[in-house]
Formats: sequence, structure tokens, C-alpha cells
Amino acid sequence: MTGMLTPDLLLQAYQQGLFPMAETRDTQDVFWVQPRFRGILPLGGFHISRSLRKTLRRGHLTASADRAFAQVVQGCAARPETWINPPIYDVYQALHAQGDAHSIEVWQGDALVGGVYGVTVGTAFFGESMFSTVTDASKVALVCAIDRLQQQGFTLFDTQFITPHLASLGGIEIPRAAYEDRLANALTKVADFGPAGTIDLDQLAQSITHTS
Repeated sequence: MTGMLTPDLLLQAYQQGLFPMAETRDTQDVFWVQPRFRGILPLGGFHISRSLRKTLRRGHLTASADRAFAQVVQGCAARPETWINPPIYDVYQALHAQGDAHSIEVWQGDALVGGVYGVTVGTAFFGESMFSTVTDASKVALVCAIDRLQQQGFTLFDTQFITPHLASLGGIEIPRAAYEDRLANALTKVADFGPAGTIDLDQLAQSITHTS
């Protein structure tokens, strides 16, 4: 795919199984990635450890949805090496403004300490990046995202690649053809990410305990 990086171009790319990256934070160029093996988090099959359940119940963290999208993207880019360059940052802000990109935020007091953001098309959520500055904050964000996607009728959580962090929550890797089948199915339906606002972590921990 060629042309200026725009919200419409990005949404078209996701529907074809592509996503953008940049070599460094300082470049103005992007390239398109389509892995031979794709990471996904199976909705309904994620694993919550006992220690993570305790983290959800401790009360030292709070969570929200779509309250600080720009800050989450900035947090994801605040590392020595990042693929989030200015054009990528700007296009995701535009996608969020039009309701196609969303974030989950994790807070400790008034400080943003973790989060995840991604793009929604049909019943697919394309997870872009996550960050954490305190133990388990990004895992809490992922659990909140997974729960919300399940509740809202999403069928695909694309993580692009698999890391040990994602595998610990049940993330798996599937061949491109299998991913494209799941993507095609997800694009035939419609789901809404749901409202912005506070997420009740204690209630979430209880619901996970009752269903796992």
C-alpha cells in the first residue's frame, strides 16, 4: 500500500491483514507488515494467574477506558527504541477522534502507569501497543480490554506478534491463512467498543473468579 498515512488508508490496511511500523521514532516514513504467523489473544480462552487476580483486588490500581488515549500512545512510545514515529502518532489520534481507536488506561493515584491501545473494525480489535511502569499494570490493562471485548461482542483480538508476556495470558500464534479466515469472519459483523469511563477492577476480579 502506498500514499500518505491517513485514517482511511490505515483502516483499509487492517482489513487486509497489514499494519504500519517505522524504523525509528525520528523517521517520517512507515512500512507495512504482514507476518507469516500472527499473534492473537483468544477471547474466552485467556489465562489469569492467581497473582494477577490478587493485583486486581488489592485496590492500589484503578482503570478506565478512553480517558487518556494520547497519553497511552505517548507511554507506549516512551522507550529507548520505538516504531511510533510522528506520522503514526498523528494518525492514531485521528482514528481515536473519529471513534475507531480506543485505549484502556491503568492508574496509580493520578499517575498513568500502564495501558493498551488499538483499532476496531467490525468485531476485530487490532492491539497496537501497551506499556507499564509498575508491576502488572499492562497485564491489568489487557485483562480489562479482553473483558470489555467479550462483553461487547468482539470475536478477534489481534496482538500482531506473541511475546512471553502475552503468552502468559493465553496468547497464541497462528498461520497467516488461519488469521485471515478469522479476520474475514470478524469483518462481517459489527461491535461497539463501549463507553468511556471507569472500570471496576474489583467487580472484574469477581467475574473472572466466577467464570474461570
